[in-house]
Amino acid sequence: MQSRARRMAPEGASDKRAQAMEALLDAAERLLVERGHAGITSRALASEAGLNNGLVHYYFGSMEEVLVQVLERFTERLIARQREMYAKEGPFLEKWRTAWSYQDEDLASGYSKIWLELQALAWNHPSLRERVARVNAEWRAVLTDAFARALEDYGVADRFPPEAIVPLVMTFAQGVALERLSGIDEGHDTLLAWIQGWLESLEAGAREH
Repeated sequence: MQSRARRMAPEGASDKRAQAMEALLDAAERLLVERGHAGITSRALASEAGLNNGLVHYYFGSMEEVLVQVLERFTERLIARQREMYAKEGPFLEKWRTAWSYQDEDLASGYSKIWLELQALAWNHPSLRERVARVNAEWRAVLTDAFARALEDYGVADRFPPEAIVPLVMTFAQGVALERLSGIDEGHDTLLAWIQGWLESLEAGAREH
């Protein structure tokens, strides 16, 4: 994934250009949450940012590029948060609980909606699929590192390989977010409690050894 500084301020770019690009990305982030990608035009975006309509395509080339950069920029912030949390000392069980509190934060901030909006947009824009897939890979790498260590510590990596557990967790988390955005939460608490109970049993087993 490109660094934010590189996306936002290409080499030789002026402060004014960087500020305008930042304003457009901020505005696109708000509109993605409020309206979804189908409800955003370059004119609406420029108006929300308080800028000239022509600057959208001048700086980004297309509306799709604006939107995918919103996802990349937002993801960078959350990946840093997630890596910092998993790097701390402490049992994996507590990190799992913290990660699920972040799920609530991400729903409230609009990230979950933006992530799903961009996935839907990429279905009909093949050029975006690789960019969206790279975001997915960033999340997958964070979880793979965390789960590989935890499953090894619990002594169950042979029975529960991270290559299987990580896709399960990722699709589960996205499914929960999708349902919650649709106003559905039936069974979520029960399932989370069951998973937490399983992790507690693994934690207890690890302490006995």
